[in-house]
Amino acid sequence: MQARDLVRNLVKEKLARNEVVSSMTIRLARGIEIAQLAKTAGFDMIYVDIEHSTITLDATAQICLAALGVGVTPMVRLPANSPENIQRVLDGGALGIIAPGIDSAAEAREVVKAAKFPPLGERGAVGVLPHLQYRSFSAAEANAALNDATMVIVQSESAGALDRVDEIAAVDGVDMVLVGVNDMLASMGLAGQYEHPKVREAYARTIEACRKQGKHVGVGGLSTRPKLAAAFVAMGARLVSTGTDIQFLLAAMTERAQQVHEIKV
Repeated sequence: MQARDLVRNLVKEKLARNEVVSSMTIRLARGIEIAQLAKTAGFDMIYVDIEHSTITLDATAQICLAALGVGVTPMVRLPANSPENIQRVLDGGALGIIAPGIDSAAEAREVVKAAKFPPLGERGAVGVLPHLQYRSFSAAEANAALNDATMVIVQSESAGALDRVDEIAAVDGVDMVLVGVNDMLASMGLAGQYEHPKVREAYARTIEACRKQGKHVGVGGLSTRPKLAAAFVAMGARLVSTGTDIQFLLAAMTERAQQVHEIKV
């Protein structure tokens, strides 16, 4: 068996077929059960958001391991785009990282450098990895397989990033630009104005920039606006971040409580 047979990124495969990827965000769950729940629900991808949660690195790795086992692609959104953060989450079982707040091509290149083994980057050598079921392969074979499978998603979250999106999308090793609408709108002085024309303009510019480079675009921050998300998919985006485990749980709890309150006595 070859390393490439073991380390498969199903999200990358779906994107290569021009299919739309569904993703959910984990900020609440600490247990590995969330991976199986995501699989049963039909999600292609989960990402553990350690930028906006107190989930530990250990819990993050356990969730990623569980996701690998059930066939859901595990990603991690970083608390900071430092090499040590990137290497540790990837070594722990993630098949990719989401790097927040990328405002320039130089920043994107540094993320790629930390996420990829030589010759594509400078990720440090490591022994057997969970992605390879802890089997031993030559460094050349393992590194090549992991480089192909590991996704680098950079998050565009500011007006400045949008101005430089062509340069960011052109960085070798970047697979996707994920538009973070909430922070982008806040940077424009338009916080919460999802229907503002600048939102459509931001997606149009990002999609065009990524299309030129053969890269993909993700929709983020529009979990409460599914029609807008669908419109951007129609324009060319190919990943939709649907919301957090907190949102999903609260929505179901609210619905059930309301059902009881509406019972007539």
